[in-house]
Amino acid sequence: MAESLLNRINSPEDLKKLREIQLPQLCQELRDFIIDAVSHNPGHLGASLGVVELTVALHYIFDTPNDKLIWDVGHQAYGHKILTGRRDRFHLNRKFNGISGFPKMDESEYDAFGVGHASTSVSAALGMAVAARMNGNNDRHHIAVIGDGAMTGGMAIEALNNAGVTNPNLLVILNDNGIAIDKSVGAIKEYLAGIVTSRAYNKLKDKIWFLLGGGTRYGENTRAVVKQVGNAVKGSILKRSNLFEAFNFRYFGPVDGNNIMNLVKLLGDMKNIPGPKLLHIITTKGKGLEKAEKEPTIYHAPPGAFDKKTGELIKEKPCDHVQPLKYQIIFGKTIVELAGKNPKILGITPAMPTGSSLDIMMHKMPERAFDVGIAEQHAVTFAAGLATQGFVPFCNIYSTFMQRAYDQVIHDVAIQNLNVVLCLDRAGLVGEDGPTHHGAFDLAYLRSIPNMTICAPMNEQELRNMMYTAQLENQGPFAIRYPKGRGVMKAWKTPFEELEIGKGRLIAEGKDVAIISIGHMGNEVVKACEILLKDGLTPAHYDIRFLKPLDEILLHGIFKKFEKIITVEDGVISGGFGSAILEFMADHGYKSGVVRLGIPDSFIGQGSQEKLWGECGYDAEGVVRAVQRMWHNR
Repeated sequence: MAESLLNRINSPEDLKKLREIQLPQLCQELRDFIIDAVSHNPGHLGASLGVVELTVALHYIFDTPNDKLIWDVGHQAYGHKILTGRRDRFHLNRKFNGISGFPKMDESEYDAFGVGHASTSVSAALGMAVAARMNGNNDRHHIAVIGDGAMTGGMAIEALNNAGVTNPNLLVILNDNGIAIDKSVGAIKEYLAGIVTSRAYNKLKDKIWFLLGGGTRYGENTRAVVKQVGNAVKGSILKRSNLFEAFNFRYFGPVDGNNIMNLVKLLGDMKNIPGPKLLHIITTKGKGLEKAEKEPTIYHAPPGAFDKKTGELIKEKPCDHVQPLKYQIIFGKTIVELAGKNPKILGITPAMPTGSSLDIMMHKMPERAFDVGIAEQHAVTFAAGLATQGFVPFCNIYSTFMQRAYDQVIHDVAIQNLNVVLCLDRAGLVGEDGPTHHGAFDLAYLRSIPNMTICAPMNEQELRNMMYTAQLENQGPFAIRYPKGRGVMKAWKTPFEELEIGKGRLIAEGKDVAIISIGHMGNEVVKACEILLKDGLTPAHYDIRFLKPLDEILLHGIFKKFEKIITVEDGVISGGFGSAILEFMADHGYKSGVVRLGIPDSFIGQGSQEKLWGECGYDAEGVVRAVQRMWHNR
């Protein structure tokens, strides 16, 4: 049995000690390691498998961490983490107090930039390249690895546009596998496909590859080929490829991104070419695990454990009872039901149809559901344009990604008071994806916007009724935020009921303390009240439902009756729901004591949702402790 090469590597310095002929074996071991690790500790699989060869080649050729390597989004960085000293801790990937599932600057010097949202890599690498030049460090290389999905983001195009006129020492590697999470969409996808399938261009590519891939280094052959490429792609051979040339990038490719030997030779040559350049590689997402190659959307991040040999998902043990559906599924089924009654309803998502369950509408009503690519700003303003013409767009964006479209929410939707329904999926703490993906800020960043209605359902019935209410005539901007994961109702398909805007509800009578919750965390309060009743305390529980407008009649009644009040939210307490209650109290001269439970003023790491709720102190046990402290300190 061959000696393990991977076990000998604790840093890229160890990797460089290998002979080139050993690299294919290392790639196989690294791929097997990733499959084995993710098979029992779920995480992002497909993207990391697809770039194993690229990862090895980059660390073999470049001098990381002195040379700066930025992975766009970071879904594909598992191999990078394993090769840069984190192999022995990789079993703690995405776990509480473990290592992050994404590159993170304070975790390793090899993580040149923290990532988690798409399309940021070229901008960050460009900033580093300009800084290096200003500091006189002209020998440092800067590499941005970006997928074809992330290339649809406007920020990536903005960065290419800027880079083309600053002449940085920058290498952009376009990892083209045709998949973001779902299949890539849009004109850029079609453009890239045109490059790959052009016979004339591939003939020219073969000539380039023969010259560059044959071991030459920076010299007359390389200069001549670069000039020939520039002239050819600007001419009639392949007019499509003028996109990157128009940004003043030297374009190379497309080449096989899963051929380690050729990648090493090509990167070695490109390392010696100055200025901005782009290498277009073709890879297979999920490579090395047949199931992942055939079903890349599912195996982007497998929903559970799987057999590492066959890839088959391991079925969970059957429960004694039927589990509630996820909020995402409720959304997907409900929008189809509503759209069947209202022909003006449309669905929009920025590249997350499966995750948001808008794919249900796409299958049943394909002409009325739109995947606009990784383009949150465009998604919101596109929805605004539709709304001006009498349509009711449901724009489904993860809460953490809605942050990227804040100006559009204000400028294009709210100022014009348009009936755009913003469905903020994955609101609150999302779990193992960690701080880049937590939907912690939406309540705080939306509540200051005029004309905005903001609500959060405590259960599936409330979600359906909020969606129903939002599509009624002339409701204006309407935001519905709901968490990742399962609801609480088995019989979720209840008749629609119009909700009175800004009207909360009483969940449980009480006399000692008032607990006011918003959204799904009200279910944790229900559990807490049951515990407190056993201890002889009788808290009242109110579900506020609407953060904006607040139910002032309900709040006046609470403040007149209770001296002790606790607010509970799955969002930041700085400026969030609890802050709104404090403002109400101050504005109306009440003197009650208020304790706010929610996400503290810090970025929360990764871990299960339940664990993180507990750490932040607003799960059922945290609510119980807060009530007991407040009561005993009276």
